[in-house]
Amino acid sequence: MTPSPSLGFDQALKMEEEGSISKPFAVIACIAMALLYVAILYAPTLVLRLPPPSSFKNFMIRRFICVSVSSAVSLFVTALILPVRSREFPYLLGVYSMRVDHIWQAVAFPLSLTSLMYAGSLFLKSLLLVDSWREHTSHGGSLSFDFCKNVSQRLLSSASSIASNVLAWRNYIVAPLTEELVFRACMISLLLCGGFQTYSVILLCPVFFSLAHLNHFMEIWSSQNYSFTKASMVIGLQLGYTVVFGSYASFLFIRTGHLISPLVAHIFCNFMGLPVLFSKRYGMVTLAYLVGLVGFLWLLFPITSPDLYNDRTDNCNCWHGYCSWS
Repeated sequence: MTPSPSLGFDQALKMEEEGSISKPFAVIACIAMALLYVAILYAPTLVLRLPPPSSFKNFMIRRFICVSVSSAVSLFVTALILPVRSREFPYLLGVYSMRVDHIWQAVAFPLSLTSLMYAGSLFLKSLLLVDSWREHTSHGGSLSFDFCKNVSQRLLSSASSIASNVLAWRNYIVAPLTEELVFRACMISLLLCGGFQTYSVILLCPVFFSLAHLNHFMEIWSSQNYSFTKASMVIGLQLGYTVVFGSYASFLFIRTGHLISPLVAHIFCNFMGLPVLFSKRYGMVTLAYLVGLVGFLWLLFPITSPDLYNDRTDNCNCWHGYCSWS
C-alpha cells in the first residue's frame, strides 16, 4: 500500500493548537468558493467584455474554461488555508482524497449502492427492452448475426453521438468533476478543519452546493413563459434534489476517503436522471423501486464501511474523520 496521505489525529490537533482555521472563516471560505463557481461564468461578458459566443458549442466551451479556472483557484486557495505541514503535490492530493489505493472498491461499491436507488428505472428499461424484443420476434425476426450487428452499430452510433455532444460533456464530465473538486474536496476539508462534526458537514456542505445552482433560475423562468410561480416550483424541486444528492455525495466522500466515490455516483445520477417511482403501464416498477430503496438503506453503512477503503482504521483518526465512523 502507498503511504496514506491522511494526517493523523494527533497531527491535526497539534495544527489546531498552532492556529487552525475557525468555523466562521471556514464557512466564509466555502461561500466565497460557491459564489466564485457561479460568478465566473459571467466574467467573460461582464468583466472581460468579450463578444457573445458565435455558437452554443462555443458558449459551453467558454463555460468549461470558466469552471475549470474557478476549480483550480479553489484548490489552490484551500491548500493555502489548510494548516498542512507539507505543500508537496502528492501530499496535497491526499488532503483532497485523491488516492489510488483501494480505487476499485471506491468505484464499484458506491456505484452499486447508488444503482439500488434506480432499481425502478433499471427495471423499467429492462421491461421496455423485452417488449422491443417481443415486437421484433412477432414480425418474424430472430436473434441472428445481422440483428446483433445492427444493435451493436446503434450502440456505437449512440456512444459517438454522446461523445460529440457538448451537453453530454457538461453533464457527465465537466460538471461532476469540477463540482466534486470544489464542493467536496475543498469545502469538506475546510469545514472539517474548522471543527465541524462530520454529520454537520454532510448537512451544511449541500447548502452551498444547492445555492450554486440558483443561476439556472433565469433560464427556467424564461422556459416557463416568465411565470414566477412555475419557475419557483421547478427551481425548488431542483434545489431539493441537489441538497439530497449533495448530502449523499458528502457522505460517500467522508466515509470512503476517496474523491472518486462521489464522482462516479454523480456521473451515474446525471446519466439516469430522477429515479422512476412508478409506471402506469408496469405496476411492478414501484415494487422494484421499493425493494431497491430498502436495499439501499440496509447496505448504506455496511457498503461504505471505512475498513473496505483503507488497510487499517484502528486508532487512526485521519484528516477527513472517516476512521471514527467504523
